[in-house]
Amino acid sequence: MASVFFSYSHVDEALRDQLEKQLSILKRQGVVETWHDRRIGAGEEIDSAISRNLTTADIILLLVSPDFINSDYCYDREMTVAMERHEAGSAVVIPVILRACDWHGAPFGKLNASPPDGRPITQATDRDQAFLEVAKAVRAAAERIGKRSAGAAPSETSADRAFKTSTVEQLLSEAPRSSNLRMTKSFTDRDRDRYKRESFELVAKYFENSLNELQSRNAGVESDFRRIDADRFTASAYRNGKALSRCTVFVGGGRGFVDGIAYSEGETSASNSFNEMLRVQNDDQSLFLKSSGMRFGGTSHTNLSSEGGAELLWSIFMEPLQRQR
Repeated sequence: MASVFFSYSHVDEALRDQLEKQLSILKRQGVVETWHDRRIGAGEEIDSAISRNLTTADIILLLVSPDFINSDYCYDREMTVAMERHEAGSAVVIPVILRACDWHGAPFGKLNASPPDGRPITQATDRDQAFLEVAKAVRAAAERIGKRSAGAAPSETSADRAFKTSTVEQLLSEAPRSSNLRMTKSFTDRDRDRYKRESFELVAKYFENSLNELQSRNAGVESDFRRIDADRFTASAYRNGKALSRCTVFVGGGRGFVDGIAYSEGETSASNSFNEMLRVQNDDQSLFLKSSGMRFGGTSHTNLSSEGGAELLWSIFMEPLQRQR
């Protein structure tokens, strides 16, 4: 069984929990066992517990985000040890790109990241599928480690047996406990309204930045982003002066025909029609966005993050441009 160590920022704890759920089948099948610092027992020395597990893990997952890179502990201590072990061949390091950040220039930037192509998980239209890709990468790494171990399995010595016994005794003394301690959360109308407003602001910034990048990367392409008011913006893209795509994105109230973030093709001041809608919903743990499925039917069943919702609307905007030769 391969041991998996999570190196992550506590800001990303919810994402780490979602990834660990995707690894559940591997744990049930005896392929891997997982460890992170929330398993440190009361009274145990934190640094020594982390160091012990980091230096003995077979697979080290670097959960990469702006907060991971900003953390001195994650970047300077855990990542440094992880890369040293990877270079020595004593562990497999897998960068898992949780959120968009400039990670390619980091020491782990030369490694093959997961999900494929290093696409941030929070920008995936189907987050479960993105975490599944990571789980597949972990399974593949565990199988490689298993084959390597099977090729050269030394006989167990009395010292090995003594070490195993002392390790078990040590774990028992550390007050082992489950990491499954989540309780149902409740969300108010205020929580949902705030999440909708924050998501709309992210969508606006996402479009503005993407339009600027689209223009800089493509000769002959010009773009226009116009913030109409606090509740509405328009976006346009031109090639050689010809308009290829226009849209209006606006946020509606908590009730009525438009009760979410609406996307309408073309520039409009009306608020009574749309081509796609993102509505705020929640389960017993988190808030998320759901599309109406008017443009991409399958996504109506997918829980979207704010970034995922922005990417969905941007993909609609890009359709006319990508049809052009």
